[in-house]
Amino acid sequence: MPCRILLADHSPLFRAGLRALLEQKKDFVVVGDTGDAMSAVSLAEKLKPDIVVLDMSGELDSQQALQELFIRAPASRVLMFSSRSELEHVMSCLQLGAHGFLLKNATVTELEQALQTLRGGGQYLSSAVLPMVIGQALKHSRKRVANQVQPPPLTTRQLEILRLIARGETTRSIADGLGLSIKTVEAHRSQIMHRLQIHDVPGLVLFAVREGIIRLND
Repeated sequence: MPCRILLADHSPLFRAGLRALLEQKKDFVVVGDTGDAMSAVSLAEKLKPDIVVLDMSGELDSQQALQELFIRAPASRVLMFSSRSELEHVMSCLQLGAHGFLLKNATVTELEQALQTLRGGGQYLSSAVLPMVIGQALKHSRKRVANQVQPPPLTTRQLEILRLIARGETTRSIADGLGLSIKTVEAHRSQIMHRLQIHDVPGLVLFAVREGIIRLND
């Protein structure tokens, strides 16, 4: 079944081009588009797309839309599509719950990779901003060490599951690979987040990278 996508971008020309591009691909179908971030929330609630591709040009509207999407369309995953690459801007998107961040100068191949990753339940960060985000994570790590604030240790099983989460594995694939139930994996993930005081998957990925649990080329 094709991945159902909703487009939200202020530029009609950009939306038309993106729609035309995606509709050439058999794996995707565009179920709607809008030029307003908050209208995207209403459409997502009604159409229940697999992925909402959300422009971040109108920052305040888009931030509010992210929060509303989490409540009103929780099954839809959000790929932020932005022309801005400042660290504060990227981190804001991730902290508000975006499942992926892609710059508008990305290649068609990277766009497809981002959409397929989100479709499979993973998280995606544009290769152009990943080093900057990792650098921010390392900076916070050094501050934490300086303040002698260490997270509580994780069990061997929790480290194993964290490593798989950071590699972009879905809950189902982790459960199948480890011979566990989905509920057990979800319970472990909840415990990991509680112990580390990290409450979103991008944050877990950054923690895993800065602590050497995974490497960028894993």
